[in-house]
Formats: sequence, C-alpha cells, structure tokens
Amino acid sequence: QVQLVESGGGLVQAGGSLRLSCAASGRTFSTNVMGWFRQAPGKEREFVAGISRVGGRTSYADSVKGRFTISRDNAKNTVYLQMNSLSPEDTAVYYCAADQSIVVRTGGHEYDYWGQGTQVTVSS
Repeated sequence: QVQLVESGGGLVQAGGSLRLSCAASGRTFSTNVMGWFRQAPGKEREFVAGISRVGGRTSYADSVKGRFTISRDNAKNTVYLQMNSLSPEDTAVYYCAADQSIVVRTGGHEYDYWGQGTQVTVSS
C-alpha cells in the first residue's frame, strides 16, 4: 500500500512557475513508476508526466514538453513536478499517482495509487 500526498499548488500569474511535490509513505516507493496527471473543470483527466523507478526515464505530454520537469528523490520518497512558463491552460487539479509497472505508462487506469490532488490556478 502506498499513500500519496501532494503539495505546492496555488495561484500564479501566467509565465510564472510552481513546483509540486508528492510525498509517499511506505517502503515500496522506489519500486513504483510515478506519474503526474491533471484534470481541468469539465475535462477528462490527462497524463502530464511520468518517471521510471530510478529516474532514468521520463515521459511528458506534448502540451508540457520543454516547460515541465518531473524528478524524484527515492531517499526522500518524493516525486516533484517543476512547472515553468505556466499558462491559464495549465489550470487544473494535479494528481500524483504510483504504478507498480516497470515502464512509464500514460493511462490513468493503469496506476494503482492516487493522491488527493492539489489545485493549480494560472491567471492571465
């Protein structure tokens, strides 16, 4: 069992930056692929970024490539999402998720554990 708690969301102006954190409980953090997803009002949840178990491989949605960076610190049981050049289109609730797979997958239904989400609002 893995419990995930996100933090770092908030209100930021367009062009600004935020760093989201996701702290995981349990000893199995390093055996999980980690992902970030987001859901905007009236829209379906979408994959944002994912990182392999030891951080050697990452995957990004096209909409965030070059602006967002996912990273992890297995010693701290934490995964991060650095978000730069934010735009109002990035406004959403951001969720951290853990997948017991060995590859980074983009389907939300494939992830086993989810956090409660953190709100990111980007004003124009």
